[in-house]
Amino acid sequence: MQDTEDWALAFRARDGDTDAFARLVQRYQRPVVHFCARMTGSLEDAEEVAQEVFLGLHRSLPTLEPRARLSTLLFGIARNLSLNVIRNGKRRGRDRMVSLDAAPVDYAGGVTPDRHAQASELGGLLEAALLRLPEDQREVLLLREFEHMDYGEIAETVGCPVGTVRSRLARARESLRRELEAWDQGS
Repeated sequence: MQDTEDWALAFRARDGDTDAFARLVQRYQRPVVHFCARMTGSLEDAEEVAQEVFLGLHRSLPTLEPRARLSTLLFGIARNLSLNVIRNGKRRGRDRMVSLDAAPVDYAGGVTPDRHAQASELGGLLEAALLRLPEDQREVLLLREFEHMDYGEIAETVGCPVGTVRSRLARARESLRRELEAWDQGS
């Protein structure tokens, strides 16, 4: 019951337990930064937005009530702040997006440098394709595929009906499928 534990930590943080708040930040910082980076296209902007998300959470602790999952609340704040960055044109790192899944390469497991290069190219293509999706499609795809939210949680986070989430998700997946097919035919 992570959600129950999240709310227990939030209530302890409201009562002044800084360690409880630190645990919440530690638990959600990476997923929030990844979500924001994929929304804004900038890791630098994402880190700033994530910082604002947790500041906002801390400020709202006195009035928080467990009407939804805490993660839904956090990603809702992250979504709104990311959209503000996009709409205000304040993105600094637009051309400097780095892979969020970068890790040292171990060629001993049967992965050849050629296959690694192809996978890296595909990862870059996916990141770029995500940024080309309309914001409403990008956010539902990120919340579903990367944050593993169910349709109801996504609907609550983005403020639309579940049916709208489903149709936006279907359009986003179709767009990505077309881009991957075009890439596959060209490689």
